[in-house]
Amino acid sequence: MKHLLLILIITISLASCKSPEARLPESVQSGSFIKQSAERNKILIENERLKIETIIDKDSIKDYIVSENGFWYYYNTRVEKDTITPQFGDRVNFSYNVSDLNGATIYSKDEIGTKDYLMDQEILFTGLREGLKLMKPSEIITFIFPSQVAYGYYGDDNKIGTNIPIVCEVTLNTLIQNKND
Repeated sequence: MKHLLLILIITISLASCKSPEARLPESVQSGSFIKQSAERNKILIENERLKIETIIDKDSIKDYIVSENGFWYYYNTRVEKDTITPQFGDRVNFSYNVSDLNGATIYSKDEIGTKDYLMDQEILFTGLREGLKLMKPSEIITFIFPSQVAYGYYGDDNKIGTNIPIVCEVTLNTLIQNKND
């Protein structure tokens, strides 16, 4: 009887030392969410592009330029004589206003005030950061930013909602070049 009890204890001990087996997933995801999200984004981008191009087509007075960074712009005041534009590490002082595609003001220059910015070293939404790089001191440029280069999916957590294209009139007041090149 002692031997039987000893064999039983050893068998139970060995059986309980077995490593746990991994569970198989109950369902396999095919990546369809990512595919659907990408398709929604393509449609959103295309719809915004069509709206912006319709606005541009109706405005025969201004000479719009298409940026390689995914936005459109035109000069309100252009400086021909100066060739200096902001580079990495330069300090710029600028002011701007923000409106929607219909021209309704979202933020005025008075609300925003003037801003100091170290080029590419501080946080600024993509479109405005890239737009400033095109500007010379004293220039005023109006930019039309699709949502993906503006505030995107999250908005600004205040007045600019999800996926809202915006128009910004930007004045580059001063440019102080970084002398540490």
